[in-house]
Amino acid sequence: MIMQNTLRTKFEAGEPTLGTHYLSSDPDMAEIIGDSGFFDYAEFCAEYSTFDMSLLYHMARAAQCADLPLMIKLDQMSQGFWAQAAIGAGFKAVLFTDIRSSDDVESCYQSIRPDNPAEQGLMGIKLRRPALGSYRHEAYLADLESILFLVMIEKNVAVDNLDMVLEKAKIRGVDMTQWGPADFGFSRGQPDLMHTEDIQPFEELVIRKSIEYGIAPRIEIGSVDQARRYIDLGVKHFCVGWDRFIYQSALANIGEGMHKLLSSM
Repeated sequence: MIMQNTLRTKFEAGEPTLGTHYLSSDPDMAEIIGDSGFFDYAEFCAEYSTFDMSLLYHMARAAQCADLPLMIKLDQMSQGFWAQAAIGAGFKAVLFTDIRSSDDVESCYQSIRPDNPAEQGLMGIKLRRPALGSYRHEAYLADLESILFLVMIEKNVAVDNLDMVLEKAKIRGVDMTQWGPADFGFSRGQPDLMHTEDIQPFEELVIRKSIEYGIAPRIEIGSVDQARRYIDLGVKHFCVGWDRFIYQSALANIGEGMHKLLSSM
């Protein structure tokens, strides 16, 4: 039985959602996050990781054991293929990167929506996990249409043409935008911009405009104390922390504490 998309249920109910990132390709990571009981989903940052199709299946199965929906963040050069592969494995949300234009939004839409007259997407019926038992299309369509659709607003050209991008996003049912300060500054030739207060007018514009277009803004943060400012701006969807940095911090704390004890012997 394929797990219901509880992330979609919570999102449609207007409730805040909370996720965390993982870059490790160990499927146990998804189960560990789910077993904590605090997160509505986990985002596999495939754009920064190594994986294959079998690993996506193992991740989705492990997450299902912990009742945890998974999101995948994709590299721009192969987004269509891997979006369909992840959905076929059982992922419940797709975050598309490097959006530059309304045409990019359209391409992303087509790659994950049904190939029928109503939806006009490019996704046909595939005998993968959501349809392993038969070619009956009802359950397959319901699963496919429950997939959350997210796009990153992280390029200078996308912000310059924000209304056109968001208008297309609204038409094509994008559920959330995700602000990307690192790539935004990089694309402007200002790679350190994200570490200055000068970034704030741009991110506040993306948040405000997303809300105006009826699209929920999601924000990535590294710690809980960063959330309040965004909550005050109207954000209620967050993805907090990355496994690599959490692990590094925990190891540093343990190592420092033990080093102090042992150095006094």
